[in-house]
Amino acid sequence: MKRYIALLRGINISGKNRIPMAELKKGFEDLSFQNVKTYLNSGNVIFSNGDEDNQALKSIIEQMIKERFGLQIPVYAITKEKLEDILDHAPEWWGKGDREIYDNLIFILPPATFSEVYERIGEPKEGLEKIMNYRDAIFWSFDLKHYQKTNWWPKTAGLEIGMKLTIRTANTVRKIVAM
Repeated sequence: MKRYIALLRGINISGKNRIPMAELKKGFEDLSFQNVKTYLNSGNVIFSNGDEDNQALKSIIEQMIKERFGLQIPVYAITKEKLEDILDHAPEWWGKGDREIYDNLIFILPPATFSEVYERIGEPKEGLEKIMNYRDAIFWSFDLKHYQKTNWWPKTAGLEIGMKLTIRTANTVRKIVAM
């Protein structure tokens, strides 16, 4: 059995797309996934399953959410092993615990690509933010005091490209991997 992580995009934000984590966990268990755990209220689910393709898992989970909660929620599915590999390739400036810097990991929802995301958002604002791509993830750090001046902050939330991304903090990703 492989360990997987499913990251749901855009749930339980400002009262929108509400999905109680206990009910989401039950939905995963009803799909015969094992050792299901949720983390935080933002749609982080860790579970075990046979050797399934990430895209197949994504489709199964999205269908369950649609049927059970009446919501069309994009899902990013990844093996724990692949997520650990991504974290092993973090740049030296990312995730160091500096309270002045906010560190995120942006997951690109297939079929979107880094090139597409970069083309839409553009260069990070020099001196305020840094990015680095590895696989289908982007390490992104920015100066917390000046986040409104960054190039990536407003654009990652924009409808045009935001629907192709799901974002987690460095701390959240590390805790998910440890579960």
